[in-house]
Amino acid sequence: MQQKLSYPKTFLLGFGFFGVSVIWSVYNAFVPIFLDGKFGLNAAWIGFFMTLDNIAALLIQPPIGALSDRLRTPIGRRMPFILIGAPIAAIAFGLIPIVAILPLFVLCTSSLLISMALWRTPVVALMPDITPSRFRSQANGVINFMGGVGAIIAFLVGANLYEKNTSYPFWLGSGLVIFSSLLVFAFIREPKNFEYKEEDKPSLINALVKLFKEKEKSPLRILAAIFFWFVAYNAIEAFFTLYAVKHLLLSEADGARLLGQLSLVFVIMALPAGYIGAKFGRKRTIMTGIFVMGCAILSMYILPKDTLTVLYTKLPVIGNFYTVSIVLMVAGFSWALININSLPMVVDMTSDSHIGTFTGLYYMASTMAAILGPNLNGWIVSLSGNNYSLMMLFSPIFMLLAFIMMIGVKRGEAKTE
Repeated sequence: MQQKLSYPKTFLLGFGFFGVSVIWSVYNAFVPIFLDGKFGLNAAWIGFFMTLDNIAALLIQPPIGALSDRLRTPIGRRMPFILIGAPIAAIAFGLIPIVAILPLFVLCTSSLLISMALWRTPVVALMPDITPSRFRSQANGVINFMGGVGAIIAFLVGANLYEKNTSYPFWLGSGLVIFSSLLVFAFIREPKNFEYKEEDKPSLINALVKLFKEKEKSPLRILAAIFFWFVAYNAIEAFFTLYAVKHLLLSEADGARLLGQLSLVFVIMALPAGYIGAKFGRKRTIMTGIFVMGCAILSMYILPKDTLTVLYTKLPVIGNFYTVSIVLMVAGFSWALININSLPMVVDMTSDSHIGTFTGLYYMASTMAAILGPNLNGWIVSLSGNNYSLMMLFSPIFMLLAFIMMIGVKRGEAKTE
C-alpha cells in the first residue's frame, strides 16, 4: 500500500463511483417517466418499482463485499466483480429505453439492478485498499466528488439529450460506465498481500455475530448511526419536491432546483470535508455535521413558510435563491461532513483483509434506511392529512438518534501506519 495519497490514482479510482452515479441518476430521473407514459403504471406500482434497486442492493451488496475479501485472482480480489458487473450493467441499461414490452423492460431493469449490486461494493472497497488509513477521509472526498460530477453530468447533459431522443441519456450512461470501468482496470493495481486465518475467514454472518459478541460496541454504534442519519436524509430527499409544492407553494421546477442546491454544495464541499475530518478527527467532524444538519432541517419546520420563501435573487444554473436555499446549503455542507468521513471510520474498525465485508455492512445500514425512510415519512404525511411540514420534524429526531449513537463510538479514527 502506498504511504501517501496519490491524487491522480484516487481521481482515476473515482471514475468507478462516477460511473455508478451516472447510471443511477439517469435511472431515477427517467425510468418513472417510462413506467407512467409507456406502460401506464399507477403511482403505487411506480413507487414499488423504484425501491427494487435498494432491495437488490440490500440482498446482494453486503455478501458480495465479504466474497470479494476472500477472492484471490491474478487481477486482484475486486477487479473480477467490476469486469463482470459493469459490462452487463451497460448493456442492460442501454436496452431500457428501446424495449416496448413490460416483461422485457422488467428483465432489463432487473439485470441492471443485479449487475450494479454486484460491483458497487468492490469498487468502493478499492479506495481503502489502496489508501493509507490517515488519508482515507481525503480520498473518500475525492471519490464522492467524482460521484457528484457524474450526477451533475447525468442531470444537465442527460436532460438535453433526452429532449433530442429518449434513448440518448441511457446510451451516454452505458458508454461512461464502460469507459470508467476500463480506466479503473487499466490504472489501478490492487495490493495482493491480504491473508487471513481460516477461523477469521471474511464472512458477512461471521462479521455480524462477532460485532454483537464484542464488548466494545463502536462498530455497531456507528452502523446504527449510519442507519439513523440515512433515514433522516432519504426521507427528506424523497419528499422534498412535494414539500416545496404542497407546503411552500413553489413550482415543481423550483423544488427540484432547491434540492439541486443542496447537492451542489455537497459536491463542492466533498474534498474540504475530507481534510476537515483528517485535521479535527472523524468522530468530531461527523457529530458537528449531524448537529448542524439537524438544526438546519428543524428550522424549516419552525420558520414560517413566508420567511422560507423570501426571494433574494435569481442565479445562473441554480435558479431562484430563497431563504430556504440558505438552509439547504448549510444542510449540504453538513451532509458532506457526515458522509465523507463515515465510510473511512467503518473500514478503519477492521483489518485490511476485511475491508470489503465492512464496506458491505456500511451499505447494508444505508440501504435499509433508504428503504425504510421514505416509507416511514410517507405514512407520517398520510396520517397527518398530507402535512408535509412534519417531515422537517421527523428527520431531526433521527438525526438526534444518530448523534446519541455517535457519542459512544470510540474507534474509527485514522490508524498509525
